[in-house]
Amino acid sequence: MKLNRRHSPAYQAGFSLVEIMVGLVIGMLASLVIIQIMSVFETQKRTTTGSADAQTNGAIALFTIEQQLKMAGYPVMPTGLTESPFKCTTLRVNGAVASPLVIAPVIITDGGGNASDTITINYGNTRSGGIPTKITAMPTGLNANVVTNFGCLNGDATLILNSISTACDMSTVNTGGLPGTTIPPGTTIPLTDITGANTGSSLACLGTWSTVTYSVNPAGNLVDGVGNEVVAGIVNIQAQYGISVTANSNVITNWVDAGGATWGPAALTVANRNRIKAIRIAVVARNPKMEPAAVTQACNSTTIAAPTGLCAWAGTVADPAPTINMAAADANWLRYRYRVFETIIPVRNIIWSWGAL
Repeated sequence: MKLNRRHSPAYQAGFSLVEIMVGLVIGMLASLVIIQIMSVFETQKRTTTGSADAQTNGAIALFTIEQQLKMAGYPVMPTGLTESPFKCTTLRVNGAVASPLVIAPVIITDGGGNASDTITINYGNTRSGGIPTKITAMPTGLNANVVTNFGCLNGDATLILNSISTACDMSTVNTGGLPGTTIPPGTTIPLTDITGANTGSSLACLGTWSTVTYSVNPAGNLVDGVGNEVVAGIVNIQAQYGISVTANSNVITNWVDAGGATWGPAALTVANRNRIKAIRIAVVARNPKMEPAAVTQACNSTTIAAPTGLCAWAGTVADPAPTINMAAADANWLRYRYRVFETIIPVRNIIWSWGAL
């Protein structure tokens, strides 16, 4: 019997058009789901990574400024009520009159309105503690005759304190050798300029005298005074002076902005400068990713104990906290995520020397 090997047309048809269309729709839906999941994951990853970067950058920025502020000032200890750098009302640097602020441990410049503040820190780095020595005789040439020149190195900044006035002079140890090299032990300190070097005055070697200024540039980076970027992603700095209401006291009674006719850099008197006992600072770091909608709220108050939103710290009615508001620089500033790092740093020289103020 002959077998019939012919197949019916339905058996050879394969997938129908309807089946193909259904398969395509299912595949497209699956692709859309996968793309959506990947998009959400990528968004969350960028948010998390950016927040972690802001956390790291803010911590580094605060640590950097804090380390410098802890060194603020001159390591010289006062030898009397008048022979103290805290009493200097005028200052000459190598004979030329300069601003007294050159030897102020720290100066805050208020940014004005809601702008970022600027912090300038002055300090010496001598390892000998800046112990002053007495000038025993009028200098011969450019050599100051002292009790001992122990601890002075070539290139050190020097501070001459006159016991009969409040005029102070800064000069430089100058042996003609390499900076940082020791000078021959004895009773002579060679100087670049001897203005103010009178018999009975005190002379202290301060080491390398450094001035560091921290501010925020328009790109949102922490920079130093010569424009070098220190830390990226820092968009605002707010700082205040912690002051004592009376002299010869280390008790901070008020926190004040560094502006106006009393605490502004140009108006800061010697007496008020010596009332500054600490610096309170807030560093604001930002996640670089801009969100589709607002994710940050502006601070709801600068005078309550538990503020919410983007705040520097908790303030009071008597001592309001500074405002953090970057709308002038970026209208979309609330569409970013921020981290605020805040601390209080005592000014070591003022506190150590309070009895002589």
